[in-house]
Amino acid sequence: MTHFPSKRLPRSRPGAGLVLAAVAALIAALGLGTVGQAKAATDSVASAAAPWSDRPHGFASLAGGTTGGAGGEVVTVTDQASLARYAAAKEPYVIRIAGSIAVEPFGSDIVVSSDKTLIGVGDTGEIVHGELHLDPGTHNVIIRNLTIRDSYVEGDWDGKTQDFDAIQMDTVDHVWIDHNRFTHMGDGLLDIRKDSQYLTVSYNRFTHHNKAFGIGWTPNVVTQITIDHNWFSGTKQRNPSADNCAYAHLYNNYLSNQVADGDTVWTYGNWSRGHTKMVIENSYYDGVQHPYQADDTAELVQRGSILRNTTGRTDEHGTAFDPRAFYAYHLDPAAAVPALVEHFSGPQARIGH
Repeated sequence: MTHFPSKRLPRSRPGAGLVLAAVAALIAALGLGTVGQAKAATDSVASAAAPWSDRPHGFASLAGGTTGGAGGEVVTVTDQASLARYAAAKEPYVIRIAGSIAVEPFGSDIVVSSDKTLIGVGDTGEIVHGELHLDPGTHNVIIRNLTIRDSYVEGDWDGKTQDFDAIQMDTVDHVWIDHNRFTHMGDGLLDIRKDSQYLTVSYNRFTHHNKAFGIGWTPNVVTQITIDHNWFSGTKQRNPSADNCAYAHLYNNYLSNQVADGDTVWTYGNWSRGHTKMVIENSYYDGVQHPYQADDTAELVQRGSILRNTTGRTDEHGTAFDPRAFYAYHLDPAAAVPALVEHFSGPQARIGH
């Protein structure tokens, strides 16, 4: 197994105290059950400072960090041709996506090359019927604040007739996927494949899909990934499935509504597969079958999470690793995660301007 030396890069979270206070107020109000108090608490969450940073954190912040197109020209695109041209260019670009871009032919790829930032303008930016694709060797990419949706082929619920993902990457390094919404795609929502390294996936919404988020497709144990503050709602498999990851750190994620009455599809939450070392912290599982499970060859450490209306496996074995040996991070209380993630995950109006 490749050894990755410790490298701590502390990251402050602006307004974290305000957000925690607001979320605590929301939880208290909901417990009291009064409409006025609940509304007041919700308003306080909405007005609180953003709990995230505009800089990458976790594994994407290590080994030189992830800057995307910083230093390059800032351009705004509203059509497929412009997006494809700037995304594939050799030069660094910050590409602002304004409005909805419908990709043709249906299911086609937009190739994203190294040193790029793709960011939605407010909560308006979306890619419809198409995939963002990062080829082997691509590095230093940021994808933020976008909706990517609707390449699903009717009747092919398991994605066996095509490979239409929302984002697919093979053997890349230094990628930050943040504040996006992925839904109703043809195959996977997010596929991180082969020997990809230094990755962070944060504050995204994965909704109404079968195979949500897969990591692996390699016998090599090199991938390091941070997965935090994501909302998996109405997804069935791969939430995520992490195969042969050297280090997979999952914290403050929210998994909900994955089991429907009469649904014959086998569902599960987090899966530590192959030789993965996985740490799960302060997450919230509601209506999930097999919340977290591990192969006999893998390791999984869980601490501080809340399970509600769940059934099936909750495997824990091995010692995995200590995320704080690599970077500093802030854990929100597990009880606060649903309110926090429901409000702050996915595209945000305040990002991308």
